[in-house]
Amino acid sequence: MADELENLTSKELHDRAVERAVHHLDVGFLWRLLRAIPAAQAAVGHPDQAEADVSHLSSILNELVHAGDGEVAEALRPLYIEYLRG
Repeated sequence: MADELENLTSKELHDRAVERAVHHLDVGFLWRLLRAIPAAQAAVGHPDQAEADVSHLSSILNELVHAGDGEVAEALRPLYIEYLRG
C-alpha cells in the first residue's frame, strides 16, 4: 500500500484520508489535519491565510474541505500518507 499511496496525487490522498476519517468517525485525525493546515499555508507562502485560519474556526473548517487543493495539499502529503498507512 505504501507505493500505491506515494503514487496518488495530493488531492487523492486528501480525499482518501478525509473519507476514511469521516467513515471511522476519527475526530483525532480531522483535528490533527485542522491544526496542520495553517502551518502548511504558511509554508507555501500564504501566512495571511494561516493567521486568518487560526482566528476563525469557520474558516478552518472551510479549509478542511479544500485542503486537498494546490500547494497546501502538497504540503500536507506526509500527514495524509502517515494516516492512510496507519
